[in-house]
Amino acid sequence: MSRFFAPTIRLLRNAALASLLLGGTAAQAIDQDDLLPVDEAFALSAAAPARDTVAVRFAIAEGYYLYRHRTSVEVLDGGFTAAPLVLPAGDKHTDEFFGEVETYRDALEATLPGSADASATTLRLRVKYQGCADLGICYPPQAREITVALPPAPAGEASAALAPVTGLLSSGRSSGLLSTSTSGGDAGLTATGSAGLPLPDTEAYRLEAVTDGPDRIVVRFTIAPGYYLYRDKTTFAAQSERGAVVRPGEWPAARTHSDEYFGEQAVYYDEVLVPLEVVRTQSGADTLRLTVGFMGCQENGVCYPPLKRELAIDLADAPANADATAADGASSDTTSSGANRAADGIGLFAALGLALLGGLILNLMPCVLPILSLKALGLAGSGESVAKARSHALWYTAGVVLSFAALGGLALALREAGLALGWGFQLQQPAVVGGLALLMFSVGLSLSGVFNLGGGLANVGGALTQKSGPAGDFFTGVLAVVVAAPCTAPFMGAALAYAFAASPIVAIGVFVALGLGLALPFLAIGFVPGLAQRLPKPGAWMDTLKQMLAFPMYLTAVWLVWVLAKQRGADAVGWVLGGAVLLALGLWAWEQARFKSATMRAFAVGIAVLGVAALWPVQQLPSAREAAGADAATSAPSQPAADGSVPYSADALAALRAEGRVVFVNMTADWCVSCKANERAVLSTDAFAAARDGANAVYMKGDWTDVDPAITGYLQQYGAVGVPFYAVYPVGGGEPEILPNLLTTGIVETALAKAAAK
Repeated sequence: MSRFFAPTIRLLRNAALASLLLGGTAAQAIDQDDLLPVDEAFALSAAAPARDTVAVRFAIAEGYYLYRHRTSVEVLDGGFTAAPLVLPAGDKHTDEFFGEVETYRDALEATLPGSADASATTLRLRVKYQGCADLGICYPPQAREITVALPPAPAGEASAALAPVTGLLSSGRSSGLLSTSTSGGDAGLTATGSAGLPLPDTEAYRLEAVTDGPDRIVVRFTIAPGYYLYRDKTTFAAQSERGAVVRPGEWPAARTHSDEYFGEQAVYYDEVLVPLEVVRTQSGADTLRLTVGFMGCQENGVCYPPLKRELAIDLADAPANADATAADGASSDTTSSGANRAADGIGLFAALGLALLGGLILNLMPCVLPILSLKALGLAGSGESVAKARSHALWYTAGVVLSFAALGGLALALREAGLALGWGFQLQQPAVVGGLALLMFSVGLSLSGVFNLGGGLANVGGALTQKSGPAGDFFTGVLAVVVAAPCTAPFMGAALAYAFAASPIVAIGVFVALGLGLALPFLAIGFVPGLAQRLPKPGAWMDTLKQMLAFPMYLTAVWLVWVLAKQRGADAVGWVLGGAVLLALGLWAWEQARFKSATMRAFAVGIAVLGVAALWPVQQLPSAREAAGADAATSAPSQPAADGSVPYSADALAALRAEGRVVFVNMTADWCVSCKANERAVLSTDAFAAARDGANAVYMKGDWTDVDPAITGYLQQYGAVGVPFYAVYPVGGGEPEILPNLLTTGIVETALAKAAAK
């Protein structure tokens, strides 16, 4: 039944929206037929009772009023030097937009004093005004031209009768002064007006925004007559407590304007309505702070510098919609933000292939190498039989595939529940980072011979480094996935974006393909006898290698503690180091009590548990932003950082884009090994600094080490599911170029040069 009623519901919704847009104060939808045409609501007439006086009169219909401060008269030509317009005192009125103002009802008669040249016979005036209806709707600012006959030069009997308005030009709409033009061979409408003193930008361009349901906003630009707005230099950015972002829908048709500086440009006159889709990453009511950047000019006059306005919009309670909008491909216009850009143009089989390739390349990532070293020991030890090698490979693959599927399913479930999370989300939790540091430290202690994983501990999944046994193989695969997850290998970005936009079954298939790619080398060794035979034979050398591999484990633990320090500071490091000492004591005591009383073993386990319990206070510590305070977290430093970067903020990015600057955005995290490799190899080099200076670009960096809804919203705006993420915004506005996850100096230099040349 809803299918049959949908057109009626849509019609009612659009009627209500039109009423709200017509005057930002309407509390309910009002039929526009209830309103008088503007020229009937405010009937304008003028006459010159003497050569030094012009009388301008409005007959105001009942239930309507005019603003005193919005009423003006300008002499266009006719040889009349005017003094300031004389307006009578009006009624006091508190206005929602203008504050304390004066208004007129029933009638207004204004006097324009001045002196006329001896040869003057007629005057051409421009009258500007704005009014409202008591229904709660305001008309846009109006402008009318009037031709007034002056009395003859010899003093004569002045006619007090007001002459009818003549010379009124209209386009069929009451919002602007238009005249016909045939330039270029085609008749059309062009804004009239000479290049007089420009209006204040707040009068030349008025902005309003209203909600059209829980996930749609319409922004209205009301452009004064004789002024125009550039479409491609208009940007929208949003911030909210619940991480909502916006992306433009389809812009209305624009007119082509030949600009002296920018060439052929799409521009708007009079009025333009821009729909914005609201992407809500969390459910519930929200307040959206919309920042609009734009540029415009006066016809045949000056151009304004880049402008910025902020609008606060209350959003009704609604469920999160980020995944749904990405799946439906809601953004369709070239001016949209490209929210699902990373997954555009690939299908299911391409996504699966890219996931398999990305998982395979993960084996080369430095965050995975220590775990692969452990597995290499197991494979070397299984050289006695083909069946043993296959068992190792299959159990390791099972651990990898099931872990990838579980981790991906958890991320999908949390996003579906309205939590703004992305790939690698687990390392944004300090307790997880601290726990991994303790785990790596424990594995290192085992490899160093402080204790031996086995016996009773194997029953709780501790036999991670045993050279044989399904449990050891399976949990080695689990550990590999946990450490590999924050690394985004090349080709993984598009596959992950496809997974997060697809149905749950398809998404899990992509995560399984990632796991198969990571496990593929070990599957090949287990099932291809020729490869297995090339492995070194077991021997005494394995004990030495085992002890050597302890040091990569310790280094991994050190790296994780460094990440924790970035997240929660020195207090967190102290808690984890203290926990590591207790854990080491407990594991050593366990080894000493292995063949002794159960009481001693229980005491050893208790000490180790106390060490792990240090993770609880770590999780409770405030983040760096919370410790510094909200003001310090949101304020930008006066000077760039040592690498030349400035912190990311939606407002700063919008302001730079409104200025027409090239902007290089780097979304990174301290736990992202790929991010740090790119920064050290490319983004910290003199070549990058030279390319940045050559393009006059701003280097903006967003830190996603901790949970940050603003950065998560930005990543989702472009369909990215994690970091690293790189975007280069071109000069003069327009859509950014999204760079690959693996950077080279050539890729960055080319992107910056291209952005500066647009």
